[in-house]
Amino acid sequence: MRPMIGIVGSRNASGAGLKFAGTIARDLGEAGFIIVSGLARGIDQAAHRASLGSGTVAVLAGGHDRIYPPEHEELLAQLLDAGGAAISEMPVGHVPRARDFPRRNRLISGTAVGVVVVEAAHHSGSLITARIAAEQGREVFAVPGSPLDPRAAGTNDLIKQGATLTTEASDVINAVEPIMGRPLGSREPDHEPLNSEPDQGDRARVISLLGPSPVLLDDLIRMAGTSPATVRTVLLELELAGRLERHGGGLVSLT
Repeated sequence: MRPMIGIVGSRNASGAGLKFAGTIARDLGEAGFIIVSGLARGIDQAAHRASLGSGTVAVLAGGHDRIYPPEHEELLAQLLDAGGAAISEMPVGHVPRARDFPRRNRLISGTAVGVVVVEAAHHSGSLITARIAAEQGREVFAVPGSPLDPRAAGTNDLIKQGATLTTEASDVINAVEPIMGRPLGSREPDHEPLNSEPDQGDRARVISLLGPSPVLLDDLIRMAGTSPATVRTVLLELELAGRLERHGGGLVSLT
């Protein structure tokens, strides 16, 4: 299973922002990531279009038959035809409302190891995504912009608050490789996917190494003496049970 990176930003994006979103999405896709975004106008659609060939996932605010904005129905069809996916927690027939978009944002960050914010004004939905990503223990990346452009005000503030300044795909790759516990180019064998079932011995050993103090994921894998896929599967089980907390820098602990 390939890792995902979220890319979000302004619906009213600048030409430079659209170009950068496409470039970094394409570069991350070529590096082995799946791009996840919200199918919105602006930055989202640029990221989806640039990663059609490498893999992209659209997170919908409404039901699968109520696409917003409507003009992106064709883009969604292209995405699915290319082998991508669309996910939603809303039932078929649900028309997205304003309050559904912030709910959708937590799914974008939740599926990803990190989120790149390309352009975001103050009080924008993209900043909500960045805040939720930080709360979920995901890495937050922000693309700097001109202090004279209000579309860059939010991203510049994120950098001041500690987000990783991002000007190229390598900034993202270098930050998330320790979280994944392996170099991105090091593919796991096809017979051992993320959702493979760990045996009880491996599960107990991984859990015994965890506690309230954060530990690095790569240290956990080394100490457990089992595969990275097995460790990440156990961590996912713990997270779904509400027993795991993820911290920045690839650190995890029991809640």
